[in-house]
Amino acid sequence: MTKYKRILLKLSGESLMGKQQYGIDENRLAEYAEQIKEIQAMGVQIGIVIGGGNIFRGLSGASKGFDRVKGDQMGMLATVINSLGLSSALGAVGVKSKVLTAVRMEPIGEFYNKWTAIDYLESGQVVIMSAGTGNPYFTTDTGSSLRGIEIEADVMLKGTRVDGVYTADPEKDPTATKYDEITFDEIYHKGLKVMDLTATTMCKENNLPIIVFDMDSIGNLKKVMAGENIGTLVHN
Repeated sequence: MTKYKRILLKLSGESLMGKQQYGIDENRLAEYAEQIKEIQAMGVQIGIVIGGGNIFRGLSGASKGFDRVKGDQMGMLATVINSLGLSSALGAVGVKSKVLTAVRMEPIGEFYNKWTAIDYLESGQVVIMSAGTGNPYFTTDTGSSLRGIEIEADVMLKGTRVDGVYTADPEKDPTATKYDEITFDEIYHKGLKVMDLTATTMCKENNLPIIVFDMDSIGNLKKVMAGENIGTLVHN
């Protein structure tokens, strides 16, 4: 049994680096593919958005002199590279997937629209939605919020390196404590960095709950889908 029928899984580009300093760790990619295969076998419809920070991040490029729009476009292409990598890893474990892109680049990926994505989800394929929103000045967190709302997902699962939302950064503050659940309003008032403000507001206004959890611990994705109380639930 699974708690959710259709999900939007947001993966960070940095997590794909594994133990490397840059790029894609094939072992980490294979681990993710196996976890995704596990929950697909439970009957879950899976949409995925991946960041591109392991290759290039537009905002950090702008701070180094890149034109912001071109920098963000480079970041969009980085997400396409990661999406193709995950699609390949899924294929290696027998899971069919489609890569959709927010900007036209056939034959690399099919041009995204909501109804195509939902058709693929309902046919049992994993749908990887890349290139962000197709526009500069929007993060992949905002892209995942938008796609989650569009495909009418039951929940957004934000897979990170930490196991939930804390009162402070647990990697910097040893006294930080974890929330089991928290509201969108509390995130605003406490100034917590779950996602950027645009992404958080979109989820709040469209009533899309978020579960922040540690994706790097093998088996956690299945536990979330089974309704186990891991990570942090963010809701209205």
